[in-house]
Amino acid sequence: MQLGVVWCILEIMETKIIKIDPAKIDSEKIAEAARLIDEGGLAAFPTETVYGIACMVEDNSLTKLNNLKGRGAGKYYTLHIGRKDNVGKYVPNIGLRAKKLIKTAWPGPLTIVFELSDSDIKKQKKNLKKEVFKCLYNDNSIGIRCPDNAVASMLLQQTKRPVVAPSANKTGHQPATEAGQVLEQFSGQIDLLIDGGPCKYKKSSTVVKIGKKGLEILREGVYGKDELEAMSQVKFLFICTGNTCRSPMAEGIFCKYLAEKLQCNVDQLQKKGYKVASAGVLNMAGSPASEEAIAACADKGVDIKDHKSTTLTQQLIEEYDVIYAMARIHRERVADLCPEEADKCVLIAGDEEIPDPIGQSERVFKDCADSIEKAVRERIRELWI
Repeated sequence: MQLGVVWCILEIMETKIIKIDPAKIDSEKIAEAARLIDEGGLAAFPTETVYGIACMVEDNSLTKLNNLKGRGAGKYYTLHIGRKDNVGKYVPNIGLRAKKLIKTAWPGPLTIVFELSDSDIKKQKKNLKKEVFKCLYNDNSIGIRCPDNAVASMLLQQTKRPVVAPSANKTGHQPATEAGQVLEQFSGQIDLLIDGGPCKYKKSSTVVKIGKKGLEILREGVYGKDELEAMSQVKFLFICTGNTCRSPMAEGIFCKYLAEKLQCNVDQLQKKGYKVASAGVLNMAGSPASEEAIAACADKGVDIKDHKSTTLTQQLIEEYDVIYAMARIHRERVADLCPEEADKCVLIAGDEEIPDPIGQSERVFKDCADSIEKAVRERIRELWI
């Protein structure tokens, strides 16, 4: 009998290496990498934390990624975006503290897990392709990262499909922080490696979940909890003329209703991530609240006896996220002190002003407190916590 020899022909992948200077990025090379990812290929690239493996959100590509990483099917990966304003496409309504984190920590070494309402989940399920929705959302939440690395940002902005990018390492191994370490684990197994030099931090991003229950660290990383608590604190400032009647009343009443919305006590607001204060455009620093203002607030279960007035400054304007003014003249003062921050200041009562009750009767002060309370309740209702 003639012996036949059967040959097995194996296709061997060659990993293409593109070396890029982060200080002088070759846009054509980035475009080439983006096209490869959009066509279903796997490409390793640098971020400020560790190297990641970019993969478009599509079933066949994700299967290759799972096999490469040694993960089982159904693994939820983190979406990576090149610009932080792209987050709205995936999270229709963003809570105040999450918005603050986006402002202060993105782009940067932070992955944020957003909690979505049932109605927003239904909206996303309708707006996104089935495989995209299935991959990115789990238990009404989605993890998103916006890297602070010029190469990563440009690459993610040029891809036309949603991209996930887990760390460049096999399960159980340390993430690669330079190109050579990527090749040690994946040479011949990925299509492309962008060599952008060593990563800045050489450790993984912090993963934080933020929602109705507050801030929860899911994975330790570059940022610690104290840093994130400070970076996510939302600050409200109320301003009037002397900071002895209208704005301290507004501050106290706002604290009452914000605490009710958060289902906590007023003295727990800072622990919950919120800071409320007031100031005046006149220099009356250290003055107490007027007796009439104290009495009007006491009728509403609000204690402002310990209030001491503060003078509005450029530093205060820059520090606070939302500024509520009692009258247009107070908004004008904000614009004069800090023109670039003027948009954060609005009238507390919409288009109406809250008249100054100073020097008038207790009845006028009570009417003023009622007007402030009505306006505060409207503003609280608008807040997406």
